[in-house]
Amino acid sequence: MAELARVVARQRAEMDRLRDQAATAAVLERAKGALMALTGCTPDAAGEELLRRAKADDRTLLEECWLSLGALVPALPGTTPAPGTREDRPGAALSAVPGPARPQSVRTAAGGAEDRHGTDADGSGPDSSGPDDASTALGRLGKVLVHVTTPQDLARCLLEELAADVDADALMLFRTLPAGGLELIGHAGIDETLAGQWAKVPPLNGIAAIEALRAREPRWLEDFARDRERHLLIGDPPERWLSRAWLPVPTGGGAEVCIGILRERSGPFSPSERRLLRAVARLCAGWLRSFGARQAPTADATAAAAQPVFDSLPGSAMLLTPLRGPDGEVADYRIDAATEEAVDVVGRTGRQLLGRRVLECLPSMADEAVWHGCLRTLTTGEPFEGEPFAHQAVVDGSAELSLYTVHAARLGDALVITWVRHNSSDRQEQRLADVQRLGNLGWANWNLVTDEGSWSSQTYLVLGRDPALGPARLADLPGLAVPEDAPALARAVEELVRTGVPFDVPFRVRAGHEVRHVRMVAEVVPDAESQPVEVHGFVQDLTAQRSAELALVESERAIMTQGGVLHAERALAARLQHALLPLPTRPVRLAGLRVEVAYLPAQSGIHVGGDWFSAIELPDGDALFVVGDVAGHGIDAVATMAQLRFTAKGMVITGSSLTGALARLNTLLLHSRDSHGTATMVLARYEPDERCLVWAQAGHPPPLLVRGGEVRYLERPVGMLLGACSDPRFVEARCVLEPGDRVLLYTDGLVERPSEGLDLGLDRLAAAVAAHHTEEPGALLALLTSLLPGERRDDVCVVDIRVPGAPE
Repeated sequence: MAELARVVARQRAEMDRLRDQAATAAVLERAKGALMALTGCTPDAAGEELLRRAKADDRTLLEECWLSLGALVPALPGTTPAPGTREDRPGAALSAVPGPARPQSVRTAAGGAEDRHGTDADGSGPDSSGPDDASTALGRLGKVLVHVTTPQDLARCLLEELAADVDADALMLFRTLPAGGLELIGHAGIDETLAGQWAKVPPLNGIAAIEALRAREPRWLEDFARDRERHLLIGDPPERWLSRAWLPVPTGGGAEVCIGILRERSGPFSPSERRLLRAVARLCAGWLRSFGARQAPTADATAAAAQPVFDSLPGSAMLLTPLRGPDGEVADYRIDAATEEAVDVVGRTGRQLLGRRVLECLPSMADEAVWHGCLRTLTTGEPFEGEPFAHQAVVDGSAELSLYTVHAARLGDALVITWVRHNSSDRQEQRLADVQRLGNLGWANWNLVTDEGSWSSQTYLVLGRDPALGPARLADLPGLAVPEDAPALARAVEELVRTGVPFDVPFRVRAGHEVRHVRMVAEVVPDAESQPVEVHGFVQDLTAQRSAELALVESERAIMTQGGVLHAERALAARLQHALLPLPTRPVRLAGLRVEVAYLPAQSGIHVGGDWFSAIELPDGDALFVVGDVAGHGIDAVATMAQLRFTAKGMVITGSSLTGALARLNTLLLHSRDSHGTATMVLARYEPDERCLVWAQAGHPPPLLVRGGEVRYLERPVGMLLGACSDPRFVEARCVLEPGDRVLLYTDGLVERPSEGLDLGLDRLAAAVAAHHTEEPGALLALLTSLLPGERRDDVCVVDIRVPGAPE
């Protein structure tokens, strides 16, 4: 059992180390990603730049990462780097990226004016503290920040780190509200009653935190008598803290979070303390920007998520949510989760306890030592362990008097209470088995003297080995890997035994019909003479994680390939469209009419549409106007558009009527192998002698007529969209135009909007035309600019026909 305990301790230490490494790596990758986004450099170049900055300014790499993340937002006044610092020097592209704006003010011991209000320019001059104290404190804080998950944790962490350096006795974190005022998002060193009183702060004058956020400058309150007259001070009574500092943290376009440092002693903050607090604010800016947006789960959400976990836990445990009285003090606790072995005084167990009061179910919790111990844990976060007590419980069907200890730990704003039975011989073994099962890992040991090994049952499952075969010898371990991975594993094992260097090697094993991705970590245990005698390690099944990674890579590769194909298709279709659909640069004259054409491609999506127009003068002096829209996008739509455009013009030029041309185009779409499906179209022929506009349509929006300042739509004759049926019916309509009339032919992209009816779009167009009606050339573009939204989802094609006014 002692050997097993040592194995568990080593595995726990290794898991803690890996968690620290993973958290640190997450911060490093975010900082590298920020540099890559700003400069377009490679990941390696970004990593080298962070190392260079850290070395140049005598920082740790982790501290540099936090500061670089915070530097993504504008620096606060008073924190701009001084001339001659790294941020002020010209350099290569990477060096030109704004770095942390605080090094010169922290790394040097020089004093000087730093603030407009309550700054270092107070005649105190630099103090005797050197830059190493600030460097040590900041480096220590940078390491601790990787484990901070909520603003409340951040407040506790800052108070612990700053208590000795600046004599901080309490700390508060405020964030601005959208409607003005502040909300308290974290605190440490103050009681819950005071925190509740200052949970919401209205936007009043005289609040130092609000002033600091508005001015984006620190506020140093160092003269209590004067500050009491000018500000509304926090405290009950305010004399509890005789000096205070409020520092805004840049977390976006401005400062949204303010850190408050409360001290019981009076007197000013020294220059070194001010520089340290400014640097701490910059470090917090990096954390708030990268991780601060996460919201702590609500109590109900925590309880709902915790109960399934409690269902699978052994032993007796409960999740308790504090219930506070009118005075803010904890009066009782509500049981929000419980394990199956948890039992109250009347025999209710597990889920039967949910929602009940703990003093009702367990009156023994009112014991003074236990009650105050739980309150202390709830306030400070320090775990509580009560004195052992005897309790008779039913174990394996029989009553047994056992020794128990109450343990309490804080989980968010709740408490996890466990009752640990001390005289259970298999408790530690069960816990180890649970860890292996939940983590999908197993331990393995080899005795190098006897050449024997021992594996946990989970190790056999991970490696797909029959337990009847026993553990494989250490020298035979590479034989379990697939042939491609065996050499690397063999070298790692040989190096481990020969030099004692631990290894962490991924490899694959074949288990039945599947290949598993496995990770193995191992180390040597030497004897008193430093000779290797044992090898301890563990294996972990990473198949699910590796499969997800491979699937993600494959998906990204497919998306990139498809994106390249689609962009190439769009470019080709756009070139074809521009070649087949030349757009006049100014109004043209056709049969005595002034005609202006506009074509606006879609701004969203990657495909080119099939909208088109045609405006020509016929051999007999009439004018032909055509506007059409082919269903779909891309090369096929452009090809169909070209086919319809040239065919329609050819038919009308050679004598076909408008309805006859539409009928033949419908037949063409139905029987063409390369057809793109359906299309809408409006054909209009203008006879100048009679000033008559003859038109027909196939499923197209009606033309718009402007006459004498009034706007109306022409009544649509019968006509089904092209390609919908084999025997459609088309009818012509006639409209005699008058001097000064204006007719608009357009595609549906001008009037259609997502989730809107077509009538609403037609009304919007009519209103816009009435409001922007003018005879000036170029008025069509101004009309479209005012009518269309910022991002068009479809192509828009408009033909603006104007009849000259009567001569004066």
